[in-house]
Amino acid sequence: MEIINQNSVLREDQSVLVIAHLTQYLNYITGIGGLLVPLALWLTMKDTVIGMDEHGKSIINFQLSLILYVIIGIPAILLFGLGIILLVFTGILSLIMPLINAVRASNGESPSYFGTIRFIS
Repeated sequence: MEIINQNSVLREDQSVLVIAHLTQYLNYITGIGGLLVPLALWLTMKDTVIGMDEHGKSIINFQLSLILYVIIGIPAILLFGLGIILLVFTGILSLIMPLINAVRASNGESPSYFGTIRFIS
């Protein structure tokens, strides 16, 4: 097996990082686009854009955590309405955190998602 082109050029493109964070809002339009579009961006650009690997992993971990919280929260509604609190918490996180981290990405800072479970490290 021969590797022809081993040199990959890394470029600094903060606008792609910001777009990756903001594509999470596609959940409100398509239902699952907020996971699939950042996943596709991360997989295709993690080796070419500086910081995309870190930001992409954070976005995917956050989206998987939100899905898990919803899966736990729906049956938990039957337990004295505790699931409603979890679902409201999940809704607030899904609205606020992508915007905060898009601003952080535009400033060149590392992402920080509250309540994220590390599925991918």
